[in-house]
Amino acid sequence: MKRLHVHVAVADIEQSTKFYTNLFGAEPTVKKEDYAKWMLDDPRVNFAISARGREPGLDHLGIQVEEQGELKEVSTRLKQADMQIFDEGATTCCYAKSEKSWVLDPQGIAWETFLTTGEATVYGDDNLISSSEIPTARKSACCAPEAESVSVQIGKNCG
Repeated sequence: MKRLHVHVAVADIEQSTKFYTNLFGAEPTVKKEDYAKWMLDDPRVNFAISARGREPGLDHLGIQVEEQGELKEVSTRLKQADMQIFDEGATTCCYAKSEKSWVLDPQGIAWETFLTTGEATVYGDDNLISSSEIPTARKSACCAPEAESVSVQIGKNCG
């Protein structure tokens, strides 16, 4: 079963955690000094916030899946929509190990599709300076490539 994912960059993690805990009527399922996540069933959403020096506001949206077949299904639908996809593959971000892909919608909003495969003790690789095969600057809170990098890198990786 799929779950909508929403990630918001916040200025004050404690104040925002308190607000969203009250809004959702539930404590976060993950709470770190710079990150909190609620895995809600009503509505079925993975709602995350982080305070990592980013501009506050909507960071990105996504679809979280529970099995490899669902990940392939979503990826196939995106390819049929003629959207360029950046396949990141196995990665660590938001204190989790995941397999993921990124796409920009027509408005330039980053969407991730991902399968979480385990927990991690570190936030992840959101400040990587790496090879030309992956984006060199990641400014969003949850390891998302920059819009410009996605456009350039997708062309290199997806043909």
